[in-house]
Amino acid sequence: MSAETFTYTNYIRATPERIWQALTDPSLKSQFWFLTHSTDWAVGSTMTWHVAGVDIVDAEQLVLVFDEPRRLSFTWQTFTPEFGEAVGDDPELLARLASEKRSIATFDLEPAGAQTKLTITHSGFDTGSAVLAGVTDGWPIVLSSLKSLLETGEALAFS
Repeated sequence: MSAETFTYTNYIRATPERIWQALTDPSLKSQFWFLTHSTDWAVGSTMTWHVAGVDIVDAEQLVLVFDEPRRLSFTWQTFTPEFGEAVGDDPELLARLASEKRSIATFDLEPAGAQTKLTITHSGFDTGSAVLAGVTDGWPIVLSSLKSLLETGEALAFS
Protein backbone atom coordinates (compact mmCIF):
# COMPACT_ATOMS: atom_id res chain seq x y z
CA MET A 1 0.00 0.00 0.00
CA SER A 2 1.19 3.52 -0.67
CA ALA A 3 1.51 6.09 2.07
CA GLU A 4 -0.58 9.24 1.77
CA THR A 5 -0.15 12.68 3.31
CA PHE A 6 -2.41 15.65 4.08
CA THR A 7 -0.81 19.11 3.97
CA TYR A 8 -2.51 22.42 4.76
CA THR A 9 -0.97 25.89 4.98
CA ASN A 10 -2.41 28.94 6.71
CA TYR A 11 -1.00 32.42 7.27
CA ILE A 12 -1.64 33.91 10.69
CA ARG A 13 -1.01 37.48 11.80
CA ALA A 14 1.00 36.44 14.85
CA THR A 15 4.59 35.63 15.67
CA PRO A 16 5.88 32.05 15.54
CA GLU A 17 6.33 32.28 19.32
CA ARG A 18 2.66 33.17 19.88
CA ILE A 19 1.47 30.36 17.60
CA TRP A 20 3.84 27.95 19.34
CA GLN A 21 2.37 28.94 22.67
CA ALA A 22 -1.14 28.28 21.37
CA LEU A 23 -0.11 24.84 20.09
CA THR A 24 1.53 23.76 23.35
CA ASP A 25 -0.31 25.56 26.17
CA PRO A 26 -3.48 23.64 27.20
CA SER A 27 -5.29 26.82 28.29
CA LEU A 28 -4.89 28.31 24.80
CA LYS A 29 -5.28 25.05 22.88
CA SER A 30 -8.62 24.34 24.53
CA GLN A 31 -9.95 27.63 23.15
CA PHE A 32 -9.45 26.80 19.46
CA TRP A 33 -9.40 22.99 19.44
CA PHE A 34 -11.69 20.49 21.12
CA LEU A 35 -8.78 18.78 22.86
CA THR A 36 -5.63 19.30 24.89
CA HIS A 37 -2.47 17.32 25.59
CA SER A 38 -0.61 16.60 28.80
CA THR A 39 3.12 16.14 28.24
CA ASP A 40 6.43 17.71 29.15
CA TRP A 41 7.09 18.18 25.38
CA ALA A 42 10.51 16.48 25.56
CA VAL A 43 11.30 14.42 22.48
CA GLY A 44 10.32 10.82 23.20
CA SER A 45 7.86 11.75 25.95
CA THR A 46 4.37 10.33 25.93
CA MET A 47 1.32 12.51 25.40
CA THR A 48 -2.01 12.04 27.13
CA TRP A 49 -4.83 13.24 24.88
CA HIS A 50 -7.83 14.86 26.60
CA VAL A 51 -10.77 14.68 24.18
CA ALA A 52 -14.49 15.06 24.94
CA GLY A 53 -13.98 14.30 28.62
CA VAL A 54 -11.89 11.20 27.91
CA ASP A 55 -8.20 10.81 28.77
CA ILE A 56 -6.41 8.71 26.18
CA VAL A 57 -3.18 7.27 27.52
CA ASP A 58 -1.01 5.16 25.23
CA ALA A 59 2.75 4.54 25.22
CA GLU A 60 2.81 5.12 21.43
CA GLN A 61 1.44 8.69 21.63
CA LEU A 62 4.82 10.41 21.52
CA VAL A 63 6.47 13.77 20.99
CA LEU A 64 8.76 13.28 17.98
CA VAL A 65 10.14 16.80 17.37
CA PHE A 66 10.16 19.85 19.63
CA ASP A 67 12.13 22.63 17.92
CA GLU A 68 10.67 25.78 19.49
CA PRO A 69 9.26 27.83 17.74
CA ARG A 70 9.85 26.20 14.36
CA ARG A 71 8.71 22.58 14.30
CA LEU A 72 6.49 20.38 16.44
CA SER A 73 5.72 16.76 15.57
CA PHE A 74 3.91 13.98 17.38
CA THR A 75 2.18 10.68 16.77
CA TRP A 76 -1.58 10.79 16.41
CA GLN A 77 -4.07 9.63 18.99
CA THR A 78 -5.20 6.14 19.86
CA PHE A 79 -8.86 5.48 19.03
CA THR A 80 -10.39 3.84 22.08
CA PRO A 81 -13.97 2.65 22.70
CA GLU A 82 -14.30 5.40 25.35
CA PHE A 83 -13.30 8.02 22.77
CA GLY A 84 -15.81 6.63 20.27
CA GLU A 85 -18.60 6.70 22.83
CA ALA A 86 -17.74 10.25 23.95
CA VAL A 87 -17.76 11.68 20.41
CA GLY A 88 -20.64 9.54 19.17
CA ASP A 89 -18.67 7.64 16.52
CA ASP A 90 -20.36 4.73 14.83
CA PRO A 91 -18.85 1.49 16.22
CA GLU A 92 -17.93 0.30 12.71
CA LEU A 93 -16.11 3.58 11.97
CA LEU A 94 -14.33 3.45 15.33
CA ALA A 95 -13.17 -0.12 14.62
CA ARG A 96 -11.83 1.02 11.25
CA LEU A 97 -10.05 4.03 12.82
CA ALA A 98 -8.56 1.83 15.54
CA SER A 99 -7.29 -0.73 13.03
CA GLU A 100 -5.17 1.76 11.08
CA LYS A 101 -1.47 2.32 11.67
CA ARG A 102 -0.52 5.36 13.71
CA SER A 103 0.01 8.58 11.74
CA ILE A 104 2.18 11.63 12.45
CA ALA A 105 1.18 15.30 12.69
CA THR A 106 3.90 17.91 12.08
CA PHE A 107 3.56 21.68 12.44
CA ASP A 108 6.10 23.91 10.66
CA LEU A 109 6.20 27.64 11.47
CA GLU A 110 8.04 30.14 9.27
CA PRO A 111 8.13 33.94 9.62
CA ALA A 112 6.52 35.55 6.57
CA GLY A 113 6.69 39.32 6.93
CA ALA A 114 4.15 40.52 9.49
CA GLN A 115 2.62 37.06 9.74
CA THR A 116 3.66 33.44 10.15
CA LYS A 117 3.25 30.66 7.64
CA LEU A 118 1.89 27.64 9.51
CA THR A 119 1.91 24.33 7.66
CA ILE A 120 0.45 21.12 9.05
CA THR A 121 1.65 17.92 7.44
CA HIS A 122 -0.20 14.84 8.60
CA SER A 123 1.47 11.75 7.17
CA GLY A 124 1.67 7.98 7.19
CA PHE A 125 -1.75 7.02 5.88
CA ASP A 126 -2.53 4.09 3.65
CA THR A 127 -4.81 4.53 0.66
CA GLY A 128 -8.45 4.72 1.75
CA SER A 129 -7.62 5.70 5.32
CA ALA A 130 -10.59 6.70 7.49
CA VAL A 131 -8.28 8.74 9.72
CA LEU A 132 -7.02 10.65 6.66
CA ALA A 133 -10.62 11.42 5.68
CA GLY A 134 -11.25 12.77 9.18
CA VAL A 135 -8.15 14.97 9.37
CA THR A 136 -8.77 16.28 5.85
CA ASP A 137 -12.03 17.76 7.14
CA GLY A 138 -10.73 18.56 10.62
CA TRP A 139 -7.42 20.35 10.15
CA PRO A 140 -8.77 23.31 8.13
CA ILE A 141 -11.38 23.94 10.84
CA VAL A 142 -8.85 23.66 13.69
CA LEU A 143 -6.30 25.94 12.01
CA SER A 144 -8.97 28.46 11.03
CA SER A 145 -10.09 28.54 14.64
CA LEU A 146 -6.47 29.06 15.76
CA LYS A 147 -6.10 31.91 13.26
CA SER A 148 -9.32 33.51 14.45
CA LEU A 149 -8.31 33.24 18.11
CA LEU A 150 -4.89 34.80 17.59
CA GLU A 151 -6.06 37.56 15.25
CA THR A 152 -9.35 38.54 16.88
CA GLY A 153 -9.23 37.10 20.38
CA GLU A 154 -12.12 34.72 19.65
CA ALA A 155 -11.95 31.20 18.32
CA LEU A 156 -14.56 29.88 15.92
CA ALA A 157 -17.75 28.51 17.42
CA PHE A 158 -18.50 24.87 16.67
CA SER A 159 -21.91 23.30 17.03
